[in-house]
Amino acid sequence: MKISAFPKCYLEEISNEGGMTVFDWIEMAKPLGAEGLEMYEGFFTSLDDSYIRQLSDAIAGAGFAMPMLCCSPNFTHPDADERAKAVHKEARMIRITKLLGGDGAVCRVLSGQRYPNVSREQGLQWVVECIEEVLPVAREHNIVLGLENHYKDGFWQYPEFAQKMDVFLDLLNAIPEREHFGVQYDPSNAIVAGDDPIALLRAVAGRVVSMHASDRFLSAGYTLEDLLDSDGTIGYSPALQHGVTGQGLNDYDTIFQILSDVGYTGWVSIEDGMNGMDEMRASIDFLKTMREKYFRPSQ
Repeated sequence: MKISAFPKCYLEEISNEGGMTVFDWIEMAKPLGAEGLEMYEGFFTSLDDSYIRQLSDAIAGAGFAMPMLCCSPNFTHPDADERAKAVHKEARMIRITKLLGGDGAVCRVLSGQRYPNVSREQGLQWVVECIEEVLPVAREHNIVLGLENHYKDGFWQYPEFAQKMDVFLDLLNAIPEREHFGVQYDPSNAIVAGDDPIALLRAVAGRVVSMHASDRFLSAGYTLEDLLDSDGTIGYSPALQHGVTGQGLNDYDTIFQILSDVGYTGWVSIEDGMNGMDEMRASIDFLKTMREKYFRPSQ
């Protein structure tokens, strides 16, 4: 198990050219003690090879690996042309993942938005078709597609089509590929979906290829049941707050015991810092204690 960091706290600043660049983030991350830096497709100001190589050199020069590129393909768009564009873009991002991370790096894949007029059956069909279209590209470049149990890309109108555990598992089980396709597991997103993070992990443990680690805290006087919407999800309620990983709702002892039992050897990425870099550093320190507790040096 290796530890990486993702700057959720600076996502919009970097993605919207809000005065901060991905190169600034690389410099800021040096004191955190992580071994890798996860990237997001919105961080790039260019997709030209020269720019991507410059970024790759900056990541390596700072002493980091690049274990995962977070991409947000929208494979459920009702327009077939838009789905084709999403497939083309994900294929390009797979190639960029190879340039930045090398063999075995993970390129995240999502299902798409939960459009009100797209049925479960139709959405599943479209997503499976799209993922199967990009799988040959992943095989060609020796990149792993990581399907995340996601909530909602920050630039989307609707939440994730496969947000709920039952839909997510239906989608996962419809794609038998094991070498170049698996699960990008996020326990906090399971909470946001109104699902049990441990139950989800037990169902997918053998297919986990990467993981996000963050935590959520309930504001005083609230329970999770208080926050449930009519569809059984919670969403980003203001009563569900970010904080130091290991001090909130997620049972990380059980999570890491399950991963250790299945011989997990991938990356775990801190996806937080919403309350400052000190919390991100504390979260990374927590992951290191979990690594010492549950993983042998070879893992």
